[in-house]
Amino acid sequence: MTSCEHYRCVYIANGDVECIHRLDVQGAATQWAVNDQPSGLSVNAAHNVLVTCDVGKIKEFSSRGNLLRELTLPDDVIHPSHVIQTRKGEFIVCHGYLGDAVHRVCKISADGRHVIKSHGGQRGSDIGQYQVPRHLAVDNNEFVFVADVINLRVTLLSPTLDYIRQVVSPDDLKWNPSRLCLDIHRRRLYVSDNKPRTGRVVVFTLVARK
Repeated sequence: MTSCEHYRCVYIANGDVECIHRLDVQGAATQWAVNDQPSGLSVNAAHNVLVTCDVGKIKEFSSRGNLLRELTLPDDVIHPSHVIQTRKGEFIVCHGYLGDAVHRVCKISADGRHVIKSHGGQRGSDIGQYQVPRHLAVDNNEFVFVADVINLRVTLLSPTLDYIRQVVSPDDLKWNPSRLCLDIHRRRLYVSDNKPRTGRVVVFTLVARK
């Protein structure tokens, strides 16, 4: 799920039927087909919807569901789960499911073809490793927050994807952090803390970086 302030609507991905639902503030609902299983949603600076597809694609749609372009990610970006586009047009992508050898966050060129920089690699729990990096949030200065599902933490990376610190630890959570939402104005990070058939949202106040 993601929202768009410009069009005042919410977008919801439905993986079962491979579509996106759009709900506006008046309650009007529409939907459109993705024709691939969506694994993540975001809205870019042009107010278009970026759909991350499990098969290694990014599909960009207008707010009304017109397909604007489709990008195929590099072959080593396996099972991408979420994409956010930077102001320069590049993409921040997290990828890696439980059975995959590589779990990382990548910065990818604007044409989707090349990995410019990455953080992570072999699946693990050390600093610099991930186990299912599932969801991203990016602030106004393009610092990147990464929900690391199995390691029960949220990691903060610099705009160049260098490790800064852990902002949410296993002590802060009961279950698994699977989604993030960043309120830039209030400096609050909302983290979904889930297990099968139950969950909660935990709110963290972010301390300003020195």
